[in-house]
Amino acid sequence: MNFPWDPVETRLAYFIISLLSILAIYGVLVFVLLKVAKRRFSFVFLGISAFFFLLGFFLGLDYVCILVAFISAAGLAAIFFANLGDVRKFIANPFSRATAKAANFGIEKIYDTQQLYKNIETAVIALSNSRIGAIMTFEKNTSLKDIIRNGVPVHAPVTSEILLTIFYPGTRLHDGAVVIHGNEIVAASVFFTPTTKPFAGKYGSRHRAAIGISEVSDAVTVVVSEETGRISFAVNGDLEAVNQTNFLRVFENYMGDTDSESENESEE
Repeated sequence: MNFPWDPVETRLAYFIISLLSILAIYGVLVFVLLKVAKRRFSFVFLGISAFFFLLGFFLGLDYVCILVAFISAAGLAAIFFANLGDVRKFIANPFSRATAKAANFGIEKIYDTQQLYKNIETAVIALSNSRIGAIMTFEKNTSLKDIIRNGVPVHAPVTSEILLTIFYPGTRLHDGAVVIHGNEIVAASVFFTPTTKPFAGKYGSRHRAAIGISEVSDAVTVVVSEETGRISFAVNGDLEAVNQTNFLRVFENYMGDTDSESENESEE
């Protein structure tokens, strides 16, 4: 505590240490918000609270600082609650970069994307028609290298025949998910931590696992229901059911290839 009768040097040191601590705390909060809540309102709120806190600090208004701290804590709690999925991603890997390239597992990078997506569509529709349960996770920017360690390495090209063989009932790799990076099936029989989020409808272990991996990564996961043959996408903590006709269009949209295709068509 700083007292009026303390030497000037002591009070100055207290002031500098306190100011550096405040700047460090707000710097950490900015870093966390950049990872968790990429919305302008979050940074406007944090900027306003920082301004009033520093104003109260410079003017020696302790009660103002306490009031601003309480309001800031409540606001930040609301922001984090509204972005629970991103909070889980941040906790799982706080120093990951959203623009980071996914790990290269060895298969040739140059491949026919349209043919790859067609192979996936063929496999998914065949699984849906046969009511064979399946879960396929497509890695994007967030690396799943640590998560797939509990699975069985495959390192095979993506073909509809291989996917159908993996998920055929009775095979050793039938249970669990297939993780795909680019045009390579990296691993099979991978088990994800299921979501703890409550849902109104009835969701099985595959759907909960798919939602769980989508909460901690930007991966796109396709789920085929064993009971109904329904096809669903799990992305960013949400589950969306689609019919067979729209599967390819929705899949391309989630994988981020819609814009590039439209640009190519306009150039031609």
